[in-house]
Parts: sequence; C-alpha cells; structure tokens
Amino acid sequence: MALPTIVLVHGAWADASSWNPVITDLRDRGFTVLAPPNLLRGAAGDGAYVASFIAQRTAGPVVLVGHSYGGAVISAAGLNGGDVRALVYVDAFLPDEGETVFGLLGGSGSALDVPDPTTVLDIVGFPGAEEGNADAYLKPSTVHQFFAQDLEEEARDQIVAGQRPISLAANTAPAGTPAWRSLPVWAVIGTEDRVIPPALQRRMAERADATIVETPSSHVSMLSAPDVAVGMIVAAAESLG
Repeated sequence: MALPTIVLVHGAWADASSWNPVITDLRDRGFTVLAPPNLLRGAAGDGAYVASFIAQRTAGPVVLVGHSYGGAVISAAGLNGGDVRALVYVDAFLPDEGETVFGLLGGSGSALDVPDPTTVLDIVGFPGAEEGNADAYLKPSTVHQFFAQDLEEEARDQIVAGQRPISLAANTAPAGTPAWRSLPVWAVIGTEDRVIPPALQRRMAERADATIVETPSSHVSMLSAPDVAVGMIVAAAESLG
C-alpha cells in the first residue's frame, strides 16, 4: 500500500512553519506532506476550508494532524473531505459537540484562563469584524513564559514577531459532531503545557479512545520534541496497513 499523505494543520498564533521540523523528518521518510493555512476564524468554517483543501489536493488515504486549536479544526474537517483515515492531535483540543475552546479552558488552570484576558492577550480590532469580535494576539511575555517556554529565546522571539491572530469568535463557537467519534485517534500530550494543561488534554484524548504518548514539553512540542510528534504520525500511518 502506498504511504498516506500527511496533512498538518497549525494552531492559533502560528502558521505552517510551526511544523517545519516535522515536515522535514516525514519527507525524509518518504511521505508526501502538506500544511495548509488555518484561517483561525471558527472551527466550522476553518474545518470546511481544510476539508476542501484535502478533497482537492490529495489522492488516497490521509493522516490528518492538528496542533492546539488545529485539533478543533481537524475534528470538524475529518469526515468532510478526501479520504481521511486517522487523526493525530498534538497538544490539541478535542472538543465534543457543543463545546467551545474557552469553555474547555475554564477552570483548567490554563495560563489563558484568567479574569482579565488582556493580561495575557493583546486584543485588536479588524475591518469587517462583527460586534464583539476582534483578533487576539499573545503578549510577548505570554509566549516566553507559557506558550513556548522550552524553546531558545530567538525561536520565542520569532513566534512573537510572526504570530497569526485568532478571532475571539473562534474560541466561543460551539463544535459540531467531531470526526474523532468515527476515526482512530492518536494524541501527543506535552506535560509542561501551560496553555492546554495536560490533565485537560488527557481527559479529551481518553474520551476519544486515543493512543496517547506524553512528552515533557511545552505547548509547542512539535518544535521542542518533533521526534515525538513524528513517531505518533508514523504510527498512525502504519496502522492503515
């Protein structure tokens, strides 16, 4: 059987370059790898975009991988485009139907679950935003202390400079029926994750009956421990036979 295509979906405050170490390793192993943009506007619409991308840009089996908010997106996309056979979540949300990102973070101990979000986020308006919506950026201190604390300072500075914002609306929109109910799931949990605390990741992954591996990494384990993410993606690919 030919190797499946690997489709990598980045999370909030990132772009496809956040997968670069993983892309390099997977390509060296012979995989075709694609990393489409995530619009960061809401899981339903972002999922539809990714599903359309998969339908038009791939042929044959696909392993669909999501980081952070990208987990909500692959949950929405997995059954709606192309031949997705497996899902891999890396430090990610696995929302069930009706759940929201902010709702899942509530009471979790996340660095983002604070009474005043402007202490950790910069909220910026954008043209055409509906009332009450805006873009959220991570404050530099949030990146350095909570988001990517195990990366070198230069890498953290690059994240600060190049981050793509996520809309507030994306974090409050309820999830639809998730693909993880129907597809096999693998999950990488960063035990030093201060954005999606490991206990929350573990709870979501366990209810999805995921194969779980833990690594002593921050929220960006695909950058700080790319070999772990690659190992889970390869395991998912090999399970397809």
